[in-house]
Amino acid sequence: MTIRKNIAVSESGFVFDPDNGDSYTLNETGKLIIDMLAEGKTEKEIKNYFTEHYDVDEGTLENNFNDFIIMLKNFNLTENE
Repeated sequence: MTIRKNIAVSESGFVFDPDNGDSYTLNETGKLIIDMLAEGKTEKEIKNYFTEHYDVDEGTLENNFNDFIIMLKNFNLTENE
C-alpha cells in the first residue's frame, strides 16, 4: 500500500489532500505509519516495528493497524491497488 503522491504531510502530522481540500491531523502513531508507508515499508515491516518497539500485543496491533488502513482508504489517501 502506498500513500497518494500528491498528499502533503507536515512534520507535525497535518495531512492535506489537494484534490478536494480536505485536511486531517494525525497523532504520533499515525504519522509514523504514514512515514513508513511513504518510505515503501510493507505492512508486515510496519507491524514488526511496532511489536519490537512498543508494548503492544499482536492482536491489538492488528486491529488498530487495520482500522487505520481502512480509514486511509475511506478518505482516499492511498493509491488504488
